[in-house]
Amino acid sequence: MVGLPLIGDRFPEMVVKTTHGTIELPKDYAGKWMVLFSHPADFTPVCTTEFIGFAKKNAEFEQMGAKLIGLSIDQVHSHIKWVEWIEEHMDVKIPFPIIADTGNVAIQLGMIHPNKGSNTVRAVFIVDPVGVIRLIIYYPQEIGRSIDEVLRAVKALQFADKNHVSTPENWPNNDFLKDRVIVPPPSDYKTAMERKKSMGKDCYDWWFCTKKV
Repeated sequence: MVGLPLIGDRFPEMVVKTTHGTIELPKDYAGKWMVLFSHPADFTPVCTTEFIGFAKKNAEFEQMGAKLIGLSIDQVHSHIKWVEWIEEHMDVKIPFPIIADTGNVAIQLGMIHPNKGSNTVRAVFIVDPVGVIRLIIYYPQEIGRSIDEVLRAVKALQFADKNHVSTPENWPNNDFLKDRVIVPPPSDYKTAMERKKSMGKDCYDWWFCTKKV
């Protein structure tokens, strides 16, 4: 793989040091969805709110077969102390591992944006059970993430894969389609015209058909 990993690429193989010991990525998450997210630094307010948010939603990720793993360019003892501080002061236990990166992982995954400083930006990588990158999101340091949106994205990816459909904006709570999904458009002229002739309430046009799953 040349350059930064992109959607559809295999997640690069690496061995990382974490608060839960050494982990091989993506090997140790085979058969599971992996949500790898970076934060700028330990002991910072926005990152603390995000980790609390991820921790409180961890059970929901687990129910979907998804594993969380954090990352920043901090030493492992800093991660451990920060996790301890969150539990003692915020009464929230951080159940997932945090990668203690020297910068190699962050550089490889494009998490360092020089114009935003030397720390990692708030990146999110969603990797499927066979190790393929399915979604990448970058946030600047000053904007905290919506954990619900990350959760929704995992749910939508899994649903789309299982049912061979696409999901609309904010699925399953789209303003006019609600929880309906989008049927793949025809791949040839004949099928498009056949669909056009038989269109009912489920289709707005031959290229825009929906269904309830």
